[in-house]
Amino acid sequence: MIQTRAAVLRAIGAARPYADSRPLTIETVTLDPPDPGEVLVAIKAAGLCHSDLSVINGDRPRPLPMALGHEAAGVVEALGEGVNDLMIGDHVAMVFMPSCGHCDPCAGGRPALCEPGAAANGKGELLTGHRALHDAAGASLNHHLGCSAFADRAVVSRRSLVKIDPDLPFEIAALFGCAVLTGVGAVVNTAGVRPGQAVVVVGLGGVGLASVLGALAAGASPVVAVDLNPDKLALAASFGAVRTVDAPAPDAVEQVRALTNGGADVALEMAGSVRALEAAWKMTRRGGTTVTAGLPPPDAALAVNIVNLVGEERTLKGSYIGTCVPSRDIPRYVALYRDGRLPVDRLLSGVIGLEDINAGFDRLHAGEVARLVVEMR
Repeated sequence: MIQTRAAVLRAIGAARPYADSRPLTIETVTLDPPDPGEVLVAIKAAGLCHSDLSVINGDRPRPLPMALGHEAAGVVEALGEGVNDLMIGDHVAMVFMPSCGHCDPCAGGRPALCEPGAAANGKGELLTGHRALHDAAGASLNHHLGCSAFADRAVVSRRSLVKIDPDLPFEIAALFGCAVLTGVGAVVNTAGVRPGQAVVVVGLGGVGLASVLGALAAGASPVVAVDLNPDKLALAASFGAVRTVDAPAPDAVEQVRALTNGGADVALEMAGSVRALEAAWKMTRRGGTTVTAGLPPPDAALAVNIVNLVGEERTLKGSYIGTCVPSRDIPRYVALYRDGRLPVDRLLSGVIGLEDINAGFDRLHAGEVARLVVEMR
């Protein structure tokens, strides 16, 4: 058995500020050694994401108690039987959707839609069906999206890992497993943005800002950024977004349509808000594509004018983990980062310790940061 610290959520709906109510408790927990097909990873850095926050506040119900965290990078410490394509000491990034490689979506080249992976994530298990985490009383803890990365160590499925270059800083490498895969992937994989197309990004959290970077790297022009927060708008402008629009402005849709000569070719909604998605839909031109990677509460619904959908040949698409093939796309995005065309490091708002994680989620909720990263010390 392996002892480690982990940030554990035992109840949802804690009052804010979380720095006072402390919904996440830092506990000493026990890890089983890796089963066949699993890997023990020493976590070095893990990003705070709205997908974690939505579990804490109850917007995305998950089985409790659960050890949170899903965007991370670390070092391989031990290998389960049958894992022969990694070595102890390898550096890896975690991916929050494990892919079995055999179900119909995986066989069709769409591992983001892996059916066993989705089932395991919903149950709080690893892809292998194993719950490797136990609290001090010996009770099993659920895994968050197959990772549970707010911890010093984690046991995960081999199918949740992508090997990365050992000289990539861990606090940057962590971002590739969620923010970059989701945001950049939505641009290049889901939307298929082409050079010269007009793109608008609505919602400038870590994923939305990654979408801005992805749109610029893909040669989109113009790229327009929309958000409530003036600091996020300024950050997007510093990336190279040619125009920014204040989301609450009563003429925000009209502003975007004017800036894009009648409407964007592609609108990306990254806020997880029905109102934001409605706005993104209205910001696209005839024949345009609206892509959403936002995850509002499960009962949220969108009303779409069917006549416009048909008569204007519009497209509305969902994007999960950026429609990515992680083993293919993470190395590609890292190469773009190294080439200076995808400055992922500019998403990093700061580094905190595990003991400061509740206050970190206060800052994320308040919209003060793009990505905070917990560094395991």
